Amino acid sequence: MSAEAESAGPDIAAPQNHTFEADVAKLLHLMVHSVYSDKDVFLRELISNAADACEKLRYEALSNPSLLGEDQKGTIRITLDAVARRITVADNGIGMSAEEMIEALGTIARSGTKAFVERLESAQQAEGSQLIGQFGVGFYSTFMVADKVEVFSRRAGSDVANVWSSDGKGSYSVAPVGLDEAPARGTKVVLHLMEDAKSYAETYTIERLIKTHSGHVPVPILLADKPDAEPQQIADGAALWTRPKSDISEADYTDFYRSAAGQFDDPALTIHFRAEGRQEYTMLAFVPGSRPFDLFDPQRKGRMKLYVRRVLITDEADLLPGYLRFVRGLIDSADLPLNVSREMIQESPLLTAIRKAATGRVLSDLEKLATSDAPAYVKIWENFGAVLKEGLYEDFERRDALLGLARFKSTTSGGEWRSLKDYVASLKDNQTAIYYLAGDDAKRLENSPHIEGFRARGIEVLLLSDPVDSFWVTSALGFEGKPFKSVTQGAADLDLIPLAEKPEEQTPEVSAAIASYIAYLKTTLGEDVSDVRASERLTSSAVCLVAPDNGMDKRMEQILASAGKLDGALQKPILEINPRHALVTRLATAREAGGDAAFIESATRLLLDEARILDGTVPTDPAGFAERLSQVLAKSLG
Repeated sequence: MSAEAESAGPDIAAPQNHTFEADVAKLLHLMVHSVYSDKDVFLRELISNAADACEKLRYEALSNPSLLGEDQKGTIRITLDAVARRITVADNGIGMSAEEMIEALGTIARSGTKAFVERLESAQQAEGSQLIGQFGVGFYSTFMVADKVEVFSRRAGSDVANVWSSDGKGSYSVAPVGLDEAPARGTKVVLHLMEDAKSYAETYTIERLIKTHSGHVPVPILLADKPDAEPQQIADGAALWTRPKSDISEADYTDFYRSAAGQFDDPALTIHFRAEGRQEYTMLAFVPGSRPFDLFDPQRKGRMKLYVRRVLITDEADLLPGYLRFVRGLIDSADLPLNVSREMIQESPLLTAIRKAATGRVLSDLEKLATSDAPAYVKIWENFGAVLKEGLYEDFERRDALLGLARFKSTTSGGEWRSLKDYVASLKDNQTAIYYLAGDDAKRLENSPHIEGFRARGIEVLLLSDPVDSFWVTSALGFEGKPFKSVTQGAADLDLIPLAEKPEEQTPEVSAAIASYIAYLKTTLGEDVSDVRASERLTSSAVCLVAPDNGMDKRMEQILASAGKLDGALQKPILEINPRHALVTRLATAREAGGDAAFIESATRLLLDEARILDGTVPTDPAGFAERLSQVLAKSLG
């Protein structure tokens, strides 16, 4: 046993075998056994990891300069061996201990692993394996081209080196190695290529991939075409964001975005500017062209990196609010101190000011795009609108700006997206509110009985099918002086707005028979409803349920109840009946004429069951509902 192995201690003196966590093993199987159309991603991921390791060393060296030693400049060195079908990607960055190897290479470090794998599986089934390339699969992408991967690493300042090894089939091992087998500092990844991936050991192929996908990483990249050849510099490590915008092409931005964001699509919007004045910083940010897999991660973490004078400080800084977590990129500050902890930087007033300005700039650029290129903005909204709307109840200061950015489907939009400015411009005479209907199914919303009276008068109703909608509409005061009003809550107040087709017709007075039947409904339904009344909002349906004037919207109540966060019992709904509907008038007439009392009661209770079903719920007494339905059907067939 070597002296180095002995110094590592008895717990890692011999190779230790480990099994990948279940989700990682599943991910590896998906990648290796998929007909993957773009395996090139593996090199970009390795170079990105190596660059991060060099940047992390620069940060740690601020407080411990001895970590750098004589090797002051970070570099990434790629060595090819076509004869042995081998690629080596080495860096002189921070390196890893054995424990860090297990944590970093044996698990998917970030949360949402299970959701990632599930989406990967569904994407493969629904759209083919090519879609896998839209996800950043990280280090594990190496197993798409290699049947064995070895990672030699020595942490900066340590005299112990270790090797991580796996064939990607479910397990890996970690063992100490002699210092002559590992870099003097940093990490060396050795890929033993599969037969069908041997072209990746050719100089032309690798040089092309470096220039295409990784030419703008902030660390120089050297390439040696043979194990004993002198390496040549392929990329100079100049940080793209420090260059003038006029010197950067769209392709340069796209390459950098893919490398930094771990995406394989094109950015939908690029935001690059330099702020000067009270705070001096550069921001380079991108709105992805497709949804990242972790968009709805419950932790709602952002993916913006914080640099201070080109030194990577952290990729977990709170640089943008949670509702902009889909934005990828970085902020490089010239003012923040380098000699304080990352935790202290998070609390810095300077960072707070930068965060505020950066958020305003992102929203401003989105607004400019919405004005200058509406179709491009609509694509962004379709991907991220549900997330942006979180800001409507979280960020009071920017609520007006976010309302201006919001887009909606409505009863009059014909499937197209509408802004609130469009809505207000088309208000009917005497219309005093912005009407909306919230639910969990867009198709059901379109067919809801609650909007019949509004449609008949040509009044636009916003159809809100995202869960977040029920929250922000209750906190938003309105738009341009018009409050938001749910069509499922309170009275419709439509008397002052004429019908679109026959404006001379007014809502007829309720007949004596209908008035008597309404009183009967109140007595018969008793505690199941808080009130029964004739409806202004119904034109073709017989019944519907609405929330009381002073209660919460029905959709909000359903969400809180399903989450177990509703204090007390559900509020009793109001049953509205259509006094002009044939079923209602016949029941009222039959009752007035002294018809079969049991039959009329069963049919009356079926009206309430029908209203519940139309509301997207189920009858509270399924057995009673089935019995009543059978009774009514038998009577009608007799």
